[in-house]
Amino acid sequence: MLTNFILLAQAQHEVAVYLIIPFLLLIGMIASGPVLFGHFWEHNYKKVAVTLGLTVLAYYLFVLQDQHMPIHTFFEYASFAILLSSLYIAAGGIYININASATPAMNVALMALGAVMANIIGTTGASLLLIRPFIRLNIHRIKSYQIVFFIFIVSNAGGLLTPLGDPPLFIGFLKGVPFFWTLQHLFVPWLLAIAALCLIFFVVDSRNKLSNYAPRPEVIAANEAKTEFYISGKRNLLWLAIIIGAIFLDPNVIDGLPHIYYDGNKFSFLREIIQLTAAFLCYRNSDKTALAGNHFTFGPILEVVFLFFGIFFTMMPALQLSAKIASSPEYSQYITPNFLYWATGSLSGFLDNAPTYANFLSLAMAKYDMAQNNVMEVRQFATGTGLEPGTIILLEAISLASVLFGAFTYIGNGPNFMVKAIAESAGIKMPSFFAYVFKYSIPFLLPVLILIWYLVVELKLF
Repeated sequence: MLTNFILLAQAQHEVAVYLIIPFLLLIGMIASGPVLFGHFWEHNYKKVAVTLGLTVLAYYLFVLQDQHMPIHTFFEYASFAILLSSLYIAAGGIYININASATPAMNVALMALGAVMANIIGTTGASLLLIRPFIRLNIHRIKSYQIVFFIFIVSNAGGLLTPLGDPPLFIGFLKGVPFFWTLQHLFVPWLLAIAALCLIFFVVDSRNKLSNYAPRPEVIAANEAKTEFYISGKRNLLWLAIIIGAIFLDPNVIDGLPHIYYDGNKFSFLREIIQLTAAFLCYRNSDKTALAGNHFTFGPILEVVFLFFGIFFTMMPALQLSAKIASSPEYSQYITPNFLYWATGSLSGFLDNAPTYANFLSLAMAKYDMAQNNVMEVRQFATGTGLEPGTIILLEAISLASVLFGAFTYIGNGPNFMVKAIAESAGIKMPSFFAYVFKYSIPFLLPVLILIWYLVVELKLF
């Protein structure tokens, strides 16, 4: 039995290789646009992403006459965009201020807290909540490396434990990976990654002295006198709980929930309605002081929503072609944990980790003649039920690489650029794209990625 993707392509029209050009073009522009033609990209990224996405969608509907793939993609995109938007709005109305001495230990504690929070409100939510308090705490000694490590830990590695944490894992959850699969299989690697990055940061931060951003001496003295945490907009915590709780309203898990049935799958709409309603009421009733303190705007989340519209629909041919390649006997032998870790990681770091996760999940499943658009088959693949021993490590390798390598560049994960923009608006000079990679990612992040690979993927100790 071939995958559903291949059957569909053969029954209608063969998916041509050139159909991946819009996907490659969009990803390339996301990577180079802000650097090479920033003014054009800033004003036209919405048009570019939507146009490319609609072009591929039209080809599927009117040339291939395929409604199957677009419908599956639409429901996955809608759930993805609604969750991220709801979390962003709820987190934007919570203002945190920390009055404390900005010691390396305090900074590590704040980042460790962010790593835990990332699994509850997402790396986007945790980054938005904590980056400004982190900058204010360190304003008299702020340096660009502190922001980079914040991206490493809070914006990426921290969100490894739940589907709420990072977009790739949420895509896996939407496709059928059990909610607690990540906590069960990735807790030790998460602990290793966070501990290693925090230790490296502590050593580097211990060598930091005052910078040009130093406030008046009396302000420093007041901060060092006592430690206080001030939170404004606490009512948003209730909305956050509602948004997160709605995640569990999955008709594929809970029988009897309202759903849309199509092609053997139950697609949710109840949780999305609850999340959108909670986000709307949250914003209408948010503390205006908290919104002002966080400089809240819809710009960052609109960028994510529009760009991922293009990504989701332009990557449809890539998913089908990758499944076809992986199902061929001459290629399936190369689909190993080591290959999946490094290939997924490389593309996640320099492209975008969410579509990369989806592509390599499709590759890995096609090796067993399974399709990533079938919820029950994804669940079977994730749990290894009825499959040969050792198949779970394939999904572990894909999950670890897509999340951890997302920190390798600014474009690897959605929150990275948002954190960079917030830091620059605060007057912090951030490294360029290539300086980020060569000055920080290679010497500090890459050794941790190698350690995780060797212990988890190669030796299979955890």
